[in-house]
Amino acid sequence: MKTLRFLSQLVLTAVLISGTAINASAQKKEDWKQKIMQEKIAFFTTEMDLTQEEAQNFWPVYNQFCKEEHEAQKLIMKTYKDLNEAIESGKSEKEISACLDRYLKAREEKRDLSTAAAGRFRKILSDEKVARLYITEEKFRRDQIRKLHHNHGPKK
Repeated sequence: MKTLRFLSQLVLTAVLISGTAINASAQKKEDWKQKIMQEKIAFFTTEMDLTQEEAQNFWPVYNQFCKEEHEAQKLIMKTYKDLNEAIESGKSEKEISACLDRYLKAREEKRDLSTAAAGRFRKILSDEKVARLYITEEKFRRDQIRKLHHNHGPKK
C-alpha cells in the first residue's frame, strides 16, 4: 500500500514538474515571438520610412494578411503531406490526382491572398513603399536566418 501511494505521489510530482516545464517553455516561445515582432515593427517602420499615420493604417492590414498567409501555408503543408502520403502508400492514380488538385488549389489560394494584400497595401501606401515592403520582408527574413545561424535564436 505504501508503495502504491509513493508511486502515485511520484507520478503526480512528475506531472506537475513536466507541466511547469511546458508552461515555462511556452512562455519562452511567446516571449521570443513578441521580441521578434517588436524587431520586425521597428525594422519595417525604419526601412519603409513609414510616417506615424501610414504605420497606424498599415500594421492592422499587414497583421491580418500575415494571419491569413499563415493559415494558407498550414493548408499547403497539410495538402502536401496528404499528397506525399498518397504516393508513399501506393494510392490509385485517381486518389493521387485528387490530392494533387487540392495541393495546387491551396498554393493558388495563397498566391491570390498575396495579390489581394498588395491591392490593400496600395490603398494605404505609395507604390514605392509597397515595393519597399517586399524588399524589407526579404531583408528581415535573411537577417533572422543569419541570427539563427549565429546562435542568437530561441534557446530550448
